Order: sequence, then C-alpha cells, then structure tokens
Amino acid sequence: MESGVIIAGLIGLIGGGIVTFIIQSTLLKKRRDQMLKDAETEGEALKKDKILQAKERFLKLKEEHEENMKDRERKMQSNEDRVRSKEKTLTQKMEELSRKEKDTERIQAELDAKLKANDVRQQELEKMHQKRVAELTKITGMSQEEAKNMLMESLKDEARTSAMAHIKEIMEEAKLNANREAKKIVIQSIQRVASEQSVENSVSVFNIDSDEVKGRIIGREGRNIRALEAATGVEIIVDDTPEAIILSCFDPVRREIARLSLHQLVSDGRIHPARIEEVVAKTKKSLEEEIAETGRRTCIDLGIHGLHPELTRMVGRMKYRSSYGQNLLQHSREVANLCAIMAAELGLNVKIAKRAGLLHDIGKVPDEEPELPHAILGMKMAEKYGEKPDVLNAIGAHHDEIEMTTLISPIVQVCDAISGARPGARREVVEAYIKRIKELENLALSYDGVNSAFAIQAGRELRVMVESEKVSDLRADELSFAISQKIQTEMTYPGQVKVTVIRERRSVNYAK
Repeated sequence: MESGVIIAGLIGLIGGGIVTFIIQSTLLKKRRDQMLKDAETEGEALKKDKILQAKERFLKLKEEHEENMKDRERKMQSNEDRVRSKEKTLTQKMEELSRKEKDTERIQAELDAKLKANDVRQQELEKMHQKRVAELTKITGMSQEEAKNMLMESLKDEARTSAMAHIKEIMEEAKLNANREAKKIVIQSIQRVASEQSVENSVSVFNIDSDEVKGRIIGREGRNIRALEAATGVEIIVDDTPEAIILSCFDPVRREIARLSLHQLVSDGRIHPARIEEVVAKTKKSLEEEIAETGRRTCIDLGIHGLHPELTRMVGRMKYRSSYGQNLLQHSREVANLCAIMAAELGLNVKIAKRAGLLHDIGKVPDEEPELPHAILGMKMAEKYGEKPDVLNAIGAHHDEIEMTTLISPIVQVCDAISGARPGARREVVEAYIKRIKELENLALSYDGVNSAFAIQAGRELRVMVESEKVSDLRADELSFAISQKIQTEMTYPGQVKVTVIRERRSVNYAK
C-alpha cells in the first residue's frame, strides 16, 4: 500500500518536472527567436550606417581629389605664364644685346679713327718737343740729361727739406705725447726743490790778516807746522800767496778740523806744540758733536724719526763729504725731498721714500773704507742698524748693484739722477769739459756752409753761424735738426744741448 503511494508520488513529480521543462524550453525558444530578430534588426541598422559613412568618405575623397587637381592645374598655368614671361624677356634682351653689339662696332670704328688721328698728332707733338728741346739745349748750354738731373736734384732737396720739417714736427709731437705724464711728475718734483750746492775741493784756503802770522804758524825750525800736521793729518802749505795758507787733504773732516784749529790758535795767539795738540783734541770733540747735531737737525727738518744714532752721525758726516763737486748732505736732502714729492704723486709711502732718499749714499761716509761699492756698503750698514727691507733695497739698487724689488727703489734711482745731472749740480774735470766743448764746435764746423760755431752756457747751447749765400732758410732748419741729431747719437753730455743756427745777410758800403 505504502509502496504504491510512493510510486504514485514519484510519477506525479516526474510528470510535473516534464511539464516544467517543456514550458521553460518553450520560453527559451521564444527568447532566442526574439534575440535573433533583434540582432538582425541591429545588423541592418549598422549596415546602413556603414554604407552611409562609406558614401560620405567617398564624397570627401572625391572633393579633395578634385581640389588637388584644380591646384595642379593652377600651378601648371602659373608655370606656363612664367615661362612665357621669361621667353618674352629673353627675346627683349637678345634684341637689346644685338643693338648694343651694333653700337659697340660703331664706337670701335670711331675709336680706331680717333687713334689714327692721335697717332698723327703724337708724331707732330714729338717733333715739336724735339725741336723745343734742341732750342732749350742751345739756349741753356745743357743737355737733356743734365737738365733732368738738375731738376731731380732740385726736387730731391725740396722733398728732403719738407720731409725734415715733417719729421721734426712728428718727433716733437710724439715726444710730447709719450712723455707728458712722466715729465709732469719729474718737473713738478724738480720745481718744488731748490737746494744750493757747495763745491768742495781737496784743498781749503785759510785766510790770515798779515804775513807775519805765517812765521808764527811755522814756528822755530818748523816745529809748530810739523806738530799741526802730525795732529791733524793735513798738509799745510805756506808759500808766497798773500794772506792765505793752503790746507791740503783728501778727507774734508780732517781739513775742517785743521781749519778750525788754526783759526782758534791764530785768534788766541799762543802757538806751540803742546797748545796745538790741546786745541786739535778740543776741535775734534767739538766737530764730532757738531756732526751729530747736523745729523739730528737734518732728520728733524725732513721729518724722519727713529733713525739709529750711528746712522744719524753718518748723515752729519755727509756735510763734509763731496761727490763730483756736489756736497753730499745737500745732495741727499735734495734726493729725499724729490723722492717724497714723487712718491706722493704716485700714491706711495712718502715717509719710506724720504728715508731711503736720505740714506741712499750713506755708504760714502763710513769710518773705514772697505773695498765694496758704496751702494752695497750703505745697504749693509743700514741693515746692521735695523732699517726696513724697502729702504735696504732702495739703497742697494740705486746704482743697479742688486735687483729692484720695490717701487721705492726706481724712485730713489731717478731722483738721484735728477739731483746729480741737474745743470750746475756737479763739477766736471776741466780737461774733459774743454774737450767736450771743442768737440761740439768741431762737429758743427764739419757741415758745409758753416762759417763759425760757438759753444756757450757751459756747453748747453751751440750757436752756429752760416753763410747766407750757401745756406737758405729751409737749409738752416734742416742743418739745425741734423746737428742736434748727430750730437744726440755721437756725444755724451749732461742735460740737453740747444742748437741755434743763425743765418744773417749783411750789405756793407762806405761813403767817402
């Protein structure tokens, strides 16, 4: 019973599942048919859209192609027009060229005719020229070659004179422009310093009131003069020179001691060997004190401080030392002032420059005389007494004994040259001076047309007198320039030499 019920239930369930399956299958088939239909509809729509797009693309490409074809046609038309224009221009140029060729042929023919006429005229002119040359030769008595040479020489002289004037002008302008600033500084420095120079010799003259004093100075059998010479180291010359006694010695300090001692002995009236020794000893001490005081006063005047006492004493000794006739102390003071002025112009240390200028010749007044150049000796002495390296280099290098390492050194060298080479500062040896003066005059007399020559103003000016018949005004200018150039290249002289050429014409007659 129960199994039957179960079977009946199973059959029912199976039948219901089949019905449900059939229904679902039907529904699925309908949905599939609907989807197929929708897909076909959508496919038709897409197909139509694609066809429309293809048509539009085709039309667009067709329009672009037509436009390109039109552009090509326009370009081709433009090229054809341009070619036609060039052909037309070329045709015109060819016609113009043909016309010019004809004109050229016509002008060539005219030129040929003119050349023939010119040849005929040239032959006529040549004949006339030869005729005139013959006439001039007959009149002047000179050949054509001689006349040509004469004209060439005249032109050469004129050109040489003109060139000399231009050369002189150019040289003066170049010197003025090239040395303007240097001259400005040097001239300003020289103008601010004006020191008197005392000329020193190896002898001194002691003046006396009467010749009776000479006998007292000589003493009995010459004992007084021998004692005086032994105490001072000075040779005392008593000759027939009226009211004068000569003191001879290379050392100016010893000469000064002898002069002062003689003055005190003659003033006192007591002259004997013991008194002489006493007076000489006192004079030496007094002179040493005066030397030290001179050095101190010089340093104070120049504003130089902190100088070692021994260097100060040596500065004082410069008062009694000369170099080429120039007092060494005055020279050193002048160099110090020049150095200070020039250093101020150049923006350098004025105190160092002035100190180096004062001490640059300190090696000329040592207590001993070693065999060393005075520049090196002065540098060693200054180094010994604690001077600065700038000052030491300036002292040692002012005669190029050592290499210059500071800007103060060339300033000291230049100022030393300025002070020494200034006209009148130093004395020349008489023989050398006379020789130089004669050489100046002989140099001028070696030129043609020079009548006489005179060296004046101690050889600093040369006046040349020329013959007016042989030397023209232009030649005088040329002669002045030539003489000055020859002096500059062949002679050695201090300062400068002014050459003045004087051309004068005199007409003299006598009324009787």
